[in-house]
Amino acid sequence: MKELNSQKIQNRLRKKFLNLGVKMIGPETIFFSKDTKVGKNVTIEPYVIIGSKVKIGNNVIIKSFSYLESCKIESKVEIGPYARIRPETILKEGSRVGNFVEIKKSLIGKKSKVNHLSYVGDSEIGKFVNIGAGTITCNYDGVKKSKTKIKDKVFIGSNSSLIAPITINKESIVGAGSVITKNVGKKSLALSRPSQTEIKNYKRKSK
Repeated sequence: MKELNSQKIQNRLRKKFLNLGVKMIGPETIFFSKDTKVGKNVTIEPYVIIGSKVKIGNNVIIKSFSYLESCKIESKVEIGPYARIRPETILKEGSRVGNFVEIKKSLIGKKSKVNHLSYVGDSEIGKFVNIGAGTITCNYDGVKKSKTKIKDKVFIGSNSSLIAPITINKESIVGAGSVITKNVGKKSLALSRPSQTEIKNYKRKSK
């Protein structure tokens, strides 16, 4: 009985948002909360779950298999597929959160991109920032959470670990594969990699 009632509520919510102009591909696979707020010209692909306290702006695209809860999505944002947007997250206008990305308690600035395979938590990211694949903000030391601040126009190379608390200042670059433990100055290149070793004509051991 409870399941039937829940289904009726979802059908009512889907109908409401369809009437408001939300474009849904496979509406029967999309789940809303009673307090969901959606702007104009929004597209939601199949298998999206929207939890409580979610506000979505205009011209937003939410791609398949994404999960949102207690967050604010401004206009012209693109999310997913396979993205998880957790509580106290704000995605500013024109930002992009791609596949297999988790954002928690963070602000992603205007036209900044976290395109794939990354975790951003307890962070404040400025405008026009690019976060490379596999980047992790290491916000928890087992006792307390600490904050990562990434200023405008920063480029974070793939597979980087940013050990909070830390600030990456404007227009700087973090080289791919780096573990960054100290603040990075404005317009700087920060690298943290062991030197590559190569042994010529190496013979593999046989069994």
